[in-house]
Amino acid sequence: MKEIVTDNDVQKALDFLRYEAQNAAEAKAHRLYMVEYRKTMKANVMQLHLNKPVAAQEREAYRAAEYIAHLDALKAAITQDVFYEWKRAAAEATIEAWRTLNANRRGEGKLQ
Repeated sequence: MKEIVTDNDVQKALDFLRYEAQNAAEAKAHRLYMVEYRKTMKANVMQLHLNKPVAAQEREAYRAAEYIAHLDALKAAITQDVFYEWKRAAAEATIEAWRTLNANRRGEGKLQ
């Protein structure tokens, strides 16, 4: 019978958690920075149109090429951050399944 979760699977999960923590943290930091910088970028573009009403300034900011490019970069940052979140969840689920499997085996041994 094939193991549901092998020791090798667990080792890979542990290695991911151990060795990818820095990359995951950088992805999260980059995402948060991009979200916050969006506000700064909007304000900078709005400032170029001070002669217009605030609603028009905001419209100009949202349609600016640099703002649209920033949104594309933000999308990429979110994708990378969410990738690490799901990889972490998968690693944790693998470890938890292995723990459960081994606890069940120990329990079966006590019943016999």
